[in-house]
Amino acid sequence: MSSSSERLPMSAVETGSDAVSEHGRPARLAPVLAGVTALVCLLGWLQKQPCASVSFDFLKTTTRACYTDVYPLYYVRGLNDGKVPYFDALTGSDIHYVEYPVLSGGFMQAVAWLVRPFGVDGRGLAFYNVTALLLALLAVVAVLATAYAAGRRSLRTGLMVALSPALLLTAYINWDLLAVALSAVALAAWSRRRPALAGAFLGLAIAAKFYPLLFLGPLVLLCARAGQWRAMGRLLAGTAGAWLLVNLPVMLFAWDGWKEFYTFSQKRGVDWGSIFFFLQDQGVTGLDDTDRLNMLGTGTFLVLAAGIAVLALAAPRRPRLPQLMFLVLVAFMLPNKVWSPQYVLWLLPLAALARPKLPAFVVWQLGEIVYFFGIWWYLLSVSGQTPGADLSGTLSAVLSLDAPEGGISQDVYSIALLARFLTVLALAALVVWDVLRPSSDVVRQDGADDPAGGVLDGAEDVVALSRWRRPRHAAAPAL
Repeated sequence: MSSSSERLPMSAVETGSDAVSEHGRPARLAPVLAGVTALVCLLGWLQKQPCASVSFDFLKTTTRACYTDVYPLYYVRGLNDGKVPYFDALTGSDIHYVEYPVLSGGFMQAVAWLVRPFGVDGRGLAFYNVTALLLALLAVVAVLATAYAAGRRSLRTGLMVALSPALLLTAYINWDLLAVALSAVALAAWSRRRPALAGAFLGLAIAAKFYPLLFLGPLVLLCARAGQWRAMGRLLAGTAGAWLLVNLPVMLFAWDGWKEFYTFSQKRGVDWGSIFFFLQDQGVTGLDDTDRLNMLGTGTFLVLAAGIAVLALAAPRRPRLPQLMFLVLVAFMLPNKVWSPQYVLWLLPLAALARPKLPAFVVWQLGEIVYFFGIWWYLLSVSGQTPGADLSGTLSAVLSLDAPEGGISQDVYSIALLARFLTVLALAALVVWDVLRPSSDVVRQDGADDPAGGVLDGAEDVVALSRWRRPRHAAAPAL
């Protein structure tokens, strides 16, 4: 039986000691990265305080752009009344149970238990503050895990995530950082060649939010191209096992509550931030039909996913794992009927790993900042039933460091929506360019292959469209 080193290119074997030092570097940088992340999270908490001081009154939160779901959902989802997610039905709305996956609902319930010693009048704010503290810890975990998976560029990659305006502005809008942190830990475990452990954390991430399920596609494709069948099997087993461990008890004893997330997602119509919202405003008809909307969104994603699969197998060099994970997530988000402001957190670690270059990253972050303020000021005009400021009025207010009185018009909101959509699309196009031209990939310019790839790092191709084409060209007679 041949040793594992015999399957690796000589460069990978020769740099084995470098790989060990790469994994040790994030540990030395951990205090710096953790401190910077904690500081940014503290600033994010302070950014929400003008709204917390008025109990997150909706008019104030849209004016000051400091909205959060955490505080109102403590009351709206019955946590203040002692209702247990999935087991106790809700009344007075079309949502009958907590509409989040099981691990997120469990997170909400755990915090609700923690704040019971507080007085009735103070429990809502305590629920928000305790949740914010735990989400800040999860942000630190996500940054450290991302830095760990980055290899030699651990400091740059970690700081790109930790110092991003998106983290500061959106960390506490919802519970998304739970899935973000678990996904980052899964990628770090995979980079350490622990596929079963990576699968377990990925299964937990899927139990907290749906989107990490998409990462199985790139993992399976790259494992197939590299012939890493055993690692792929252990990954899938770990994912399925962890997901079932969390979900099965609720499925057995509270089926109606468990499926609420899936039925709610299926029935949901066009929401803020979606490209379909823009198209609907431009006069495109038929988007109020939920079945047609689901077909358009799912169909577009499947077409894009098929293109990514071809890219994974036909690229001149096997794409790096974060590159494909980023692309498949973008393919899911661009045609989605819902694109909330905090979804930027999903992309953040993967964008830093896929393309650790600042110029395009900064432009993308600017697009996210524009949309972040745009959505709240547009909701301000909607709630106040005012026409909102036009573009010149909005720019004048912003230059005066103030919010536009009465919010912004729908045309200005459309500009903010497209700013985010196009900057994400442009960043994805640059990642595709790096895949097709590996020499332009900054991660590979110093001789590295795939620091986050784990068993894929330095592995030879077994299945690739480029390998199938070469024999035919070789067999052609010379001229």
